[in-house]
Amino acid sequence: MQIANGIAALPISTVMLGRTDTIYPTLLWDSQTMVLVDTGYPGQSDKFREQIADVGLSGRKLGHIIITHQDLDHIGSLPALLDSTSEAIEVLASAVEQPYIQGERPLVKLSPEAIAQAVVALPPDVPNEWRQAFKHTLEHPPRANVSRTVTDGQQLPYCGGITVIGTPGHTPGHISLYHGPSKTLIAADALIVSEGQLYGPTPEHAYDIGLAKQSLNRLLRYDIETVICYHGGVYRGNANERLAQIIGK
Repeated sequence: MQIANGIAALPISTVMLGRTDTIYPTLLWDSQTMVLVDTGYPGQSDKFREQIADVGLSGRKLGHIIITHQDLDHIGSLPALLDSTSEAIEVLASAVEQPYIQGERPLVKLSPEAIAQAVVALPPDVPNEWRQAFKHTLEHPPRANVSRTVTDGQQLPYCGGITVIGTPGHTPGHISLYHGPSKTLIAADALIVSEGQLYGPTPEHAYDIGLAKQSLNRLLRYDIETVICYHGGVYRGNANERLAQIIGK
């Protein structure tokens, strides 16, 4: 789903427990490099390669992967993507998220209690083998080294310029990104799209909902024409006005 020249949202779909779940990582590229923002669930690396080919970039070198935060659906295929090439890929994330991504700390939303609840919540007809594999993945999430940490306001010189926006709340060190040339906000999980409308963070998915809401104020610094939300996809329209409405509620 190409947004503008050099930027696309990649619909990555999988069937989970009888329903289709689609996430929207972002791909950016220019004549020098290619940048992927977030890496989906474990086992989805082939789907990423298919989507990159669909954009017409099959065979292009992936130079950088930006991880917006530690959640399993964002780090899941990071090790597999790194292992798929002999060439070095730079991995970037915030310093707060780095130890979680590297497996030095347990993911904040995957406490033993949370894992037990997730397993119990599986439908009763789920085979025990699948149930145990699911539990093992939650207990031993993928991990990979972060090459370089980034901070709020930092300008990355890739693909015409990408600005890092610190948007903590969904997780302690969550970041969003702004692609200046296309005026696109890569919100990650700071915002969601549902039935075509843009919405703010929800308490059931946020580590700190108060902080998550407060972080939205930082997004108003930018002239936004398009928002890519990891959950829900693309929002076009008067994004700044809609953001102000969300913040004002």
